[in-house]
Amino acid sequence: MTTYTIFKPIAKMLITFLLIGSCMQSLGQKPKNGVYTYDVAFAEWGGKSLGATVLIKIKGDSIYVIHNGGNLSGKKGDLLDSGIIMKHRKTGKWIIGHHPKDKDLEDLNECADRPSVIDFKNKKYWSC
Repeated sequence: MTTYTIFKPIAKMLITFLLIGSCMQSLGQKPKNGVYTYDVAFAEWGGKSLGATVLIKIKGDSIYVIHNGGNLSGKKGDLLDSGIIMKHRKTGKWIIGHHPKDKDLEDLNECADRPSVIDFKNKKYWSC
């Protein structure tokens, strides 16, 4: 039995785990700098957007949420939210924080005075 024969199954398993891990990680990663259109997910409507959209502008760790039309207060072009992109430690969700301690908050109730949740995978900005 050669060394190659012994390590071949281990190498295959390691490569498989690395590929799965990198795929899973990329699903929830912060997008590159740019402007994106996201649906607004209203927490009180079970995450439905009701036709509302926002423009998400990302520059480094900064994020800007701009009214893009639909069933939202204000007018198109208004700045709705801005802050620092960070990951909430307890839930693993991406949030728009304003202070470094925001990532350590106990809960992220979208209808309370808390940082907004941003779902990069499904392109949704959570609002109340």
